[in-house]
Amino acid sequence: MGVIDNLRGLNILIWGYGREGQSTRQFLKRCCEPASVEVFEGSREEIDEDKYDLIIKSPGIRMDDEDPKYTSQTELFLEEYRDRVIGITGTKGKSTTSSMLHHVLTKVRPGKTILLGNIGEPCLNFFDEIDDDTLVVFEMSCHQLAHVHVSPHIAVFLNLHEEHLDYYGTMYRYFEAKKHITSYQREDDIFLVGDGVPEIDTKAKVIRMPYDTTGDYDLQILGKHNVCNANFVLKIVTDVLEFDRAAAVEALHDFRGLPHRLAYIGERDGVRYYDDSISTIPEATIQALESVPGAYSVLVGGMDRGIGYEVLIDYMHAHPEYRYICSYDSGKRIYSEVSDLDYVYYEETLDRAVRLARDITPPGKACILSPASASYGYFKNFEQRGEMFKDYVFAEL
Repeated sequence: MGVIDNLRGLNILIWGYGREGQSTRQFLKRCCEPASVEVFEGSREEIDEDKYDLIIKSPGIRMDDEDPKYTSQTELFLEEYRDRVIGITGTKGKSTTSSMLHHVLTKVRPGKTILLGNIGEPCLNFFDEIDDDTLVVFEMSCHQLAHVHVSPHIAVFLNLHEEHLDYYGTMYRYFEAKKHITSYQREDDIFLVGDGVPEIDTKAKVIRMPYDTTGDYDLQILGKHNVCNANFVLKIVTDVLEFDRAAAVEALHDFRGLPHRLAYIGERDGVRYYDDSISTIPEATIQALESVPGAYSVLVGGMDRGIGYEVLIDYMHAHPEYRYICSYDSGKRIYSEVSDLDYVYYEETLDRAVRLARDITPPGKACILSPASASYGYFKNFEQRGEMFKDYVFAEL
């Protein structure tokens, strides 16, 4: 029996009614015949679990234990289509790698390839569009993976850094969520894993991927880390799926990247500006400074989620050639450690930080928004932060 048959006649609760919750309700209405469907947005303690046969939880809702009555969009989708899914996770680079892989596959593969998950539309939006020739590239966040008990046929774990500690509390719990991408794989499955990811007990064939930035693919996107992402893509496309390497490399060259990821937004008064608003960890900010030609000033700071900034603070001490402008809570914490350095500044808001950057960055150089912090609490999301950065850069003084 498939997922649709399994859901028939059930009393179902959708817990959480954001984008995935709304998508789930449409899926149930479009594809299934449940006995009843209700929506709830309160706390778990308020749920009368005995009333329901199944509770479909949205990924942003924290639940510490495992309960077979609870499931998710991701789990339902994988239960039906896991054999056609390439799942990609990692602290950084999963959106770019997923998009890059999807782009290459659409160029070299005759069948339909769909990109979904954390990067785009909820997976159940596509449930009834998948046929025998469809291949799915699924960007999978830690929240989407936290309570799944099915893993994709091809799993990719790019890297692991401190992130989401405000949600998980410890790196161990964060890693426990992410490792589900391979925990339930089978012997005929494939697991590609990058440097720095701890050992995971898996039945899949393991392909270890070193952090290799030597590939010469003439990429249109900045950063040595993106060469590493391209290596993952080529390994999947040519070695695992056995498509032509030359065609794959040509397709890599055509990939233009994603917004808010070291994206060039324009020049003003001779200064080039780059939007790297997706940067939420210190390692990403360091990568940005080392990737942008002529980098001079960088805007750092946002929501303080409790991650360590030692690697960035050490980098600041070692690289006085840059100007670091800190803002918001995490910026204040960073600044408190380096306020004795005359090339580090603090401004309360992004608006004021941009004004300072415009004053101190000389023509011919570049300014980068690369916050090393989440946007929440100050902006709706990282996309809004990037758009506001652009607005401030080109606003009249």
